[in-house]
Amino acid sequence: MDEIALREQEEALRNQVAQLSPEARKQYYQLEEQLVKDPDTYAVLNYFFAAGLHHFYLGKTARGAINLTLMLLGLVFILFYGWILLILVCLIELPQLFNSQKIVRKYNIDVMREVLDELKDTQQNQTV
Repeated sequence: MDEIALREQEEALRNQVAQLSPEARKQYYQLEEQLVKDPDTYAVLNYFFAAGLHHFYLGKTARGAINLTLMLLGLVFILFYGWILLILVCLIELPQLFNSQKIVRKYNIDVMREVLDELKDTQQNQTV
C-alpha cells in the first residue's frame, strides 16, 4: 500500500472519529492509545530481523516464532550450512526493515478501524 492511500485512510478515520459523541471519542482515544504501536520501537526490533522480534511486537507470534526458530537452527548448525538458513531468513526479512514505518502505520490504521467499528457497534446497541 502506498503512502497516499495510507494518508487517505487515516484522514477518513479521523473524520469518522470526529463524528462520534464526546464520550465515545474519549473512549476511542483511550483504546487507541493502548493498542497502537510505535514505529520507532518496531524499527529498533527490526534491526534484529533474523530473530523475528518485530513480528512479536505486532502480535504476529506465529511468524515471529518461525523466524526465531530458523535463526536458532541456523546458529546451531552454522558449521553444517546453517549460515545458508541465516542468509535466507535475512533476505526474506530485509524488506521489512526498509518498510518498517509503512508496516506500523498500516497496522495502526487497522487497529484504529477495529476500535472505531467496535465503538460504533456499541453505540448502535445502546440506542436500540
